[in-house]
Amino acid sequence: MRKIILMLSVSLDGFIEGPERQIDWHTVDDELHQHFNDEARAMGGFLEGRVTYELMEDFWPTADADPTISGPMAEFAGIWRDTPKYVYSRTLETVGPNAVLVRDVVPAEVAALKAAPGGDLCVGGADLAASFLRHDLVDAFQIYVHPVLIGRGKPLFPPSDTRTPLRLDGTHTFGNGVVQLRYERP
Repeated sequence: MRKIILMLSVSLDGFIEGPERQIDWHTVDDELHQHFNDEARAMGGFLEGRVTYELMEDFWPTADADPTISGPMAEFAGIWRDTPKYVYSRTLETVGPNAVLVRDVVPAEVAALKAAPGGDLCVGGADLAASFLRHDLVDAFQIYVHPVLIGRGKPLFPPSDTRTPLRLDGTHTFGNGVVQLRYERP
């Protein structure tokens, strides 16, 4: 059965974006981007909220047509186009190619996605992740801690009264100082 993996970058003080949605503090070099490509290529689908989807869809479908973009960034454009996307939104009317519009996080529907053949499913975006966490649908976490304190913004995890024990599955330190933490549910 496929897993739902929460895969996001975070500042050391726990934010996924600044107060005005800034992500310019992300420390993504070719080594880290290649790692992201390798992880994304193995995924059976991307589960995204509207904000993340629109941000990604605005750039990646044609990024490799830009002659100034090469290497891992150009490679990711193809991965983005080829990987199925499940876009959770109550406001979007349509989505682009290789994407399915989903109105709500319904645990039975997510269970059917998990039971389908293919690679694991990556959930991205804080709001969608919070919904998946509320429904206890996240099986594993891949958190990329960037070596920066941004002071304020959108936290990775919303406040919760639920305690969720996790098992450390591994770590990896990249040359740029980013540390990947991998956790699974026991």
